[in-house]
Amino acid sequence: MKTYPIVLTIAGSDSGGGAGIQADIKTMSALGAFATSAITAVTAQNTMGVGAIHTVPFDILEAQIDAVMSDFEVNAVKIGMINHPKTVSVIVKAISKYKPPFVVLDPVMIATSGDLLTHQRAVERIKNEIFPLSTIITPNLYEASVLLGYTIDNVENMKSAAKKLTSFKCKSALVKGGHLLDSDMTDILWVEEKQKAYTFSSKRVETNNLHGTGCSLSSAIAVFLALGETIPNAVRLAKKYITSAIDAGNDIKTGNGKGAVNHFFNPKKLKIINKSHNI
Repeated sequence: MKTYPIVLTIAGSDSGGGAGIQADIKTMSALGAFATSAITAVTAQNTMGVGAIHTVPFDILEAQIDAVMSDFEVNAVKIGMINHPKTVSVIVKAISKYKPPFVVLDPVMIATSGDLLTHQRAVERIKNEIFPLSTIITPNLYEASVLLGYTIDNVENMKSAAKKLTSFKCKSALVKGGHLLDSDMTDILWVEEKQKAYTFSSKRVETNNLHGTGCSLSSAIAVFLALGETIPNAVRLAKKYITSAIDAGNDIKTGNGKGAVNHFFNPKKLKIINKSHNI
């Protein structure tokens, strides 16, 4: 029987369609995976910002994850927005029970618009309980600064920060440098097992359409891990995908604020789809 790599996203919903679950599903589908989902929170959100957040009842979140994991052979899990401490407990219980091969944690705390998305009390629980279950975490500069308690504002700081984040027992950490004002977009990956740092750079695309880039990047990493790539190669391929998606959508208007990337620019043209699966 033919199959798809199956990826589960556990994240918040974005009514504007640019980030969250919607961006995850678009990314996974564009890259040839079968996307399943469990919604942690519903946001009233558009390109201008976040207007309201409603936490999904914890028993409903648990039921969503159980429904997926008990039926599908999930090859990777991507975790996004966690806005409540009790949501952490539900996710930890599920990951510990089903033990998916790969867990990608995008510690979404601040939206592109600057809105705070995570309850402060949830931050420590995420670090202490979900980090140890994670194959890779993917904070941006602001999120890494919150997690570590000091400002990270240059590439050298990013290198030390990526290594320090793995002290919370995640297998690897990718610190994203998109908020630096450099002409290149530089991300730093630290892989604890190899005791090695990897640098990924690409030319900055000058655009206002960057809503959901973090969600999309972490989802792409999850897909490539599900397809059997190593952590560094999964990051490399995911960065190539998101850079091209940003470029393809840089002049398209989808709202009055920060628009979305073009997830469906035909990534097969990049020859980044793994051929080992019977898709």
